Amino acid sequence: MNRRVSVIIPTYNYGHYLSEAVNSVLSQTFPIDEIIVVDDGSTDNTEETVRTFGDKVMYVRKENAGLSAARNTGIEHSTGDLVAFLDADDIWYPEKTEKQVALFEVDEEIGMTYSCVREFESDTGETITTWCEGKEGWLADDLLRFEGAAVIAVGSTGLIRRDVFEKVGKFDMELRHSEDWDLSYRISREFKIGFVREILVDYRNHGQNMHKNVAAMECAMDHCFRKAFDTDDRSILSLRNRSYGNLYSVLAGSYFHLGNYWDFARCSVKSMWSRPGNLGSFLSFPLRRLRRKPM
Repeated sequence: MNRRVSVIIPTYNYGHYLSEAVNSVLSQTFPIDEIIVVDDGSTDNTEETVRTFGDKVMYVRKENAGLSAARNTGIEHSTGDLVAFLDADDIWYPEKTEKQVALFEVDEEIGMTYSCVREFESDTGETITTWCEGKEGWLADDLLRFEGAAVIAVGSTGLIRRDVFEKVGKFDMELRHSEDWDLSYRISREFKIGFVREILVDYRNHGQNMHKNVAAMECAMDHCFRKAFDTDDRSILSLRNRSYGNLYSVLAGSYFHLGNYWDFARCSVKSMWSRPGNLGSFLSFPLRRLRRKPM
């Protein structure tokens, strides 16, 4: 089957990164049908940068309303039967699209595919870490438990069938964080998820990335979980305590890493309230801090 791929690049004042992102799409080994840059009210040179690509890139400008709204605008302007997303400060590897499209060809139940990611330091290009612990298949419960498959996110790796949006909806515009998790979860309830166990995306760390805002993540995931558990499905409701216990365990660890010990304690208590078995894990955190101190 001949697949038509639309690529949506939302951006807000990332004109200095944008050319590298667009060029990584133009370098794909799989033909890209259209590239749509959605300018979410930038005040920098974003428009001028996009214009240098001529008719290779569609430019859509809108009033600033956040990432979810920008991505949704891109979906509305796109025409491909597969829709991919690339944040303006990230970079694709040349075979990214080709390898993900191939998964749709072998399993018609797949609604979304994603891949491994390399996080790199923006100034030096050095690798900070790699994320390659994903899963594939029917993953809704894994996502809701906030365990192994919790790393699934649309972000700059996601490639999604257009008809998926018709069934589960687009990005939740109330969210300014964790919108990727929310959409991935809704997709995983209706479709299988495909995973390419290769690094196909470079994620740029430049100190302003939203994933570092733990407080915003806590607020957003509370919204996401309230939506997920607003159901009469007993199999989903049975996961509630485990899910909240794991979520607050992750949040506690993130706050601890930042040195925010009050919020670490608060989230630890919430985690243990839902999953008392997490007590042992939290008791070990002070020891970890001592091990990190220089002798």
